Amino acid sequence: MYETLILMLDSTIRVATPLIFAALAGLFCERSGVVNIGLEGNLLAAAFAGAATASMTGSALQGVIAGVLVSVATSLLHGFATITHRGDQVVSGMAVNILAAGLTVTLGRYWFDQGGQTPALDGDARFAPLHFPFEKEMFDVPVIGQLYSELLSGHTLLEYIALLAVPTAWWVLYRTRFGLRLRAVGEAPAAVDTAGISVIRLRYSAILICGLLAGLGGVYLSMAQTAQFIPNMSAGKGYMALAALVFGKWRPWTAMSACLLFGFLDAMAIRLQGVEIAGHTIPVQIIEALPYMLTVFLLAGFIGKAVAPKALGTAYVKERE
Repeated sequence: MYETLILMLDSTIRVATPLIFAALAGLFCERSGVVNIGLEGNLLAAAFAGAATASMTGSALQGVIAGVLVSVATSLLHGFATITHRGDQVVSGMAVNILAAGLTVTLGRYWFDQGGQTPALDGDARFAPLHFPFEKEMFDVPVIGQLYSELLSGHTLLEYIALLAVPTAWWVLYRTRFGLRLRAVGEAPAAVDTAGISVIRLRYSAILICGLLAGLGGVYLSMAQTAQFIPNMSAGKGYMALAALVFGKWRPWTAMSACLLFGFLDAMAIRLQGVEIAGHTIPVQIIEALPYMLTVFLLAGFIGKAVAPKALGTAYVKERE
């Protein structure tokens, strides 16, 4: 039982990593007052760009750079439509999702002729697990040994970065002048503009940070978790990250907790495959849908009152205009 729990927690971290990156990306964006449901498209575009570049160059570093740059570009496209031209933020986000879903498959078929997939990554083209010192020697030590060898060790660099990104995001938002101004823009952009601070610049800064974080989440999917791009491999993780953001009430630590909860539910669903209840095997479709159904149930029943930033979803127009 103890070993099973450790393995499930280990799987939870792996599943939750792209959710954490995407939730933090949405956190910066929405704290500035910009709704971004285009996180799904960011993840998908970054996953394809990272895997395609790594496949052609054999370098994981170049794949990460390409994935992040493409994600930043899609975020800037969303920002250009919503911040500069004051377009509908929900429509723009959906357009990014549709564009990424169609373009990645089309380019994948044209470049690699594998039905939209990229070639499998190996060697230096993918992220390998990092192993801590004395991992094998510690494994047989009761309790502590498996925590160290299975849960703490054996993850890729991007998984550790995702966990470190949470306290970093908290520090930036709540302990820096930039974070104070960013949160103020999401609450009262007119007051920020009156103080002589550019609302447009701050919102574009949030868009850039969003693209960076979502890009890391995307390249993790294709270069660490799967080692290959598969069409629509994001599988709704961008939307789940937004749900985690709402569940966490737009705060870094609680949003991460929600991502870990969703990851645990997903890991539990994988463990339940093939389990029999009263002599009947649970259908695979129900098991696969379980994390999403539980997510909706938790959001509907246990979230309480979540107060979004007051200016969220509202394009800012100066009074003199």
